[in-house]
Amino acid sequence: MMAISLLQSFLQQEYTSNSIFLTAISVITFLFLAYLAISEIIGKHLQYSKFWNVNSSAKQQIKLSSTTGMLILYTPAFLASLASFWVFPDGGIRFMMAKSAITIHFFKRVLEVLFVHKYSGGMVLDSAILISSSYLFASAAMIYIQHLAQGLAEPVIDLKYLGVALFIAGIGGNFYHHYLLSKLRGKDEKGYKIPRGGLFNLVICPHYLFEILTFIGISFICQTTFSFSCSIGIALYLIGRSYVTRKWYLSKFDDFPKDVRALIPYVF
Repeated sequence: MMAISLLQSFLQQEYTSNSIFLTAISVITFLFLAYLAISEIIGKHLQYSKFWNVNSSAKQQIKLSSTTGMLILYTPAFLASLASFWVFPDGGIRFMMAKSAITIHFFKRVLEVLFVHKYSGGMVLDSAILISSSYLFASAAMIYIQHLAQGLAEPVIDLKYLGVALFIAGIGGNFYHHYLLSKLRGKDEKGYKIPRGGLFNLVICPHYLFEILTFIGISFICQTTFSFSCSIGIALYLIGRSYVTRKWYLSKFDDFPKDVRALIPYVF
């Protein structure tokens, strides 16, 4: 009972008649993301980046350029979150923070696709649609659930300003390490290299670490069951993805530093 009471102090009041439905959505979303994490670890990868053609079945699937695929991933979620300012123009400071953070996150990703990233692989259409739909659903649902929470009791422990700080640190660190990755290749180079600089000297996926921090920040701003289920689920997926990414580098580069971890410096 004490643990439940402590947990409830971090959450906004549940949504009366909608609470069972929203709890079910939160559980299903978490289980779906956890399933994707397990799939990555056992070799059933979402087919983009280094693993875009890892499965032989991909030969019969529609392939996209990485730029096109990545724009499909992020643009619908960005447009939906941007539209929320017109659909739900009113609301308190927490609601405005939530809409703004989600919109800024996906807008940043679209800009990175257009102006920062240098790609060498491709993406399978099925994976692009799955990931894009997941991002669209998660962003729209977080905003809508935040809208439903308007006027209900605020959490006993207010985390929204801490959430803003974590969000800023997350998108800043994520962008910086994406920038370092973009500088690995020359204009016409397509091959992979071992990343250097920043936290790449300690972990192979610091951009994932800061992505997790970004979503933790968003969940702290929202403080709803659904937002926390999303951030935990995304963290699990990126943990799985970073694990197989490190294995990939170890298999491709004999000089890959063995002390460089997957995601968390000195730990994992």
